[in-house]
Amino acid sequence: MSLAAAGPPLCRRCVASAALLLAAVAASFAYLELPLGELFGGRAVSDMARFVARFFPPDLSPPFLAKVGWAALETLAISLLGTLLAALAGAVLALPAAGRWGSAARLVARLVLNGLRSVPELVWATLMVLAAGLGPFAGVLALAAHTAGVLGRLFGEALENVPPAAERSLREAGAGSLVSFAYATLPLVSPQWLAYGLYRWEMNIRMAAILGFVGAGGLGTLLYYELSLFHEAQASTVIIAMLLLSALVDLASAWLRADRPGRRL
Repeated sequence: MSLAAAGPPLCRRCVASAALLLAAVAASFAYLELPLGELFGGRAVSDMARFVARFFPPDLSPPFLAKVGWAALETLAISLLGTLLAALAGAVLALPAAGRWGSAARLVARLVLNGLRSVPELVWATLMVLAAGLGPFAGVLALAAHTAGVLGRLFGEALENVPPAAERSLREAGAGSLVSFAYATLPLVSPQWLAYGLYRWEMNIRMAAILGFVGAGGLGTLLYYELSLFHEAQASTVIIAMLLLSALVDLASAWLRADRPGRRL
């Protein structure tokens, strides 16, 4: 028997999908007219090197470091409050989204969640700045709106995947619906809900820094201000602060999610 005959049959759908994907990529390059060749030319490389060199050394003067520190705390507070509000709203919307209040409530809740998360954070921030004015309050509302849609969907799916036997047993024993949910279903989904919330907090730290570009406060606003004045050294310090803040939050979140002996999330 030949090797060709012994091999798996050719997947025509896979080949067609790959061909369509390659054709779409080629069409995208042709339509956008991207000058990739100029990006790696000698002049472009030298221009990029001079541009990057202007950001070094960063400004490490004590007054500016204090200013960056306060902006970092503001970014941390925006992300934390936005994630907390989103987790509360997501938990409330997850109950009808999981079908616990009937099919009509399930449809309405899913439409609300889809609408919240389909609008990007930057668009929410622009709308909130127009509605609530410049500052961290707009950033908190923007993060809460988008993240509530994401967490509500994740929380609802976690509820749908919980085995109903424990809650059903409590109800048959005479417990009310709220007590049955609190003692049977909630302990099963709370570790997953907490993991989802921590993961979204990590993402919101980075997004809170970006939202400052539209006036939502924090490191992003400071970075936008320094870049608009061509203060590259100060902008470099702000960028380094963003990287350090993201790294610290990643470490803290990983530590909280760690399944250490004698401690369960």
